[in-house]
Amino acid sequence: MAPDTTEDVDLVVVGAGPVGLYAAYYAGFRELTVAVVDSLPEPGGQVTAMYPEKLIYDVAGFPEVRGRDLVEALVAQANRWNPTYLLGRQARTVTDREDGRVDVGLGDGAVVRASAVLVTAGMGEFRPRPLPAGEGWLGRGVVHFVPRLAAHTGERVLVVGGGDSAFDWAAALHPFAAAVTLAHRRSRFRAHPASVTRVRDLGIPVLTEVEVAGLVEGDGGELRAAELRSSDGSTRELPVDTVVAALGFLADLGPVAEWGLRLDKRMIGVDSTMRTSRDRVYAAGDIAGYRGKVKLIATGFGEAATAVNNIAVLLDPEAHLFPGHSSDGG
Repeated sequence: MAPDTTEDVDLVVVGAGPVGLYAAYYAGFRELTVAVVDSLPEPGGQVTAMYPEKLIYDVAGFPEVRGRDLVEALVAQANRWNPTYLLGRQARTVTDREDGRVDVGLGDGAVVRASAVLVTAGMGEFRPRPLPAGEGWLGRGVVHFVPRLAAHTGERVLVVGGGDSAFDWAAALHPFAAAVTLAHRRSRFRAHPASVTRVRDLGIPVLTEVEVAGLVEGDGGELRAAELRSSDGSTRELPVDTVVAALGFLADLGPVAEWGLRLDKRMIGVDSTMRTSRDRVYAAGDIAGYRGKVKLIATGFGEAATAVNNIAVLLDPEAHLFPGHSSDGG
């Protein structure tokens, strides 16, 4: 038996990052009903998952804005039009219907019927590189992200990695944690030198040519210590409550790659209206590709508005491409 249709909307936005959230707002402004689908359990995409506490400096109108605050503002802006959020659910398929609309099949078997699809999936689906010694510990002391710094107040934290995320997490956790240590298996870092200097200036111990060989369980099943192995083969235990595995990410387009779209270097080719090679499917943000593309949140906002306005005309040929100014409508 075919799965029940969970929603029937004008537009499905695939990806709940900043660009997808702005697209949801703009679609509401154009009086379109919207469902936002994302495999992550919270809105915000990469900003929420990777750097919610970092300051962003290149969003117009904000001299600086924390990642978490930007996402909260975008959600509040979109919620004015009551979009439906289907979070923690993967968009698997897009099937053309005889009536000209499409069915978007979700990973749980549900279907969302829509008149158009806008893909705003950033760099696609991404998953963190696992900590080799951390199998079975995820959520029990090992984390890949730090959504709430205050949750680690008073803890002993080990950050593993040598990239910008590792050094950013170490510096951000320093005011909250009882102790922060950073360990990297090499003596050189991928992180920006300024980030490395900042961590060292804070007095955070930086251990190089060291790997996590194992994790030690306490009497109550909690994480008690990390076993560190140096390049000379020697080992020692470091008392820890939490290990932040900031080892980078593996990214791919996931099911989107099977939707029959024109792809180039893991980007979806679009024209000046943000339309893809497939009818009724558009793309905006980092996943959309064209000559001269600049991958910025600010660019994605404009692409989302361009896509939605063109979708509005697609769905109603009598509608105007230019919607008027939002200030005119209050």
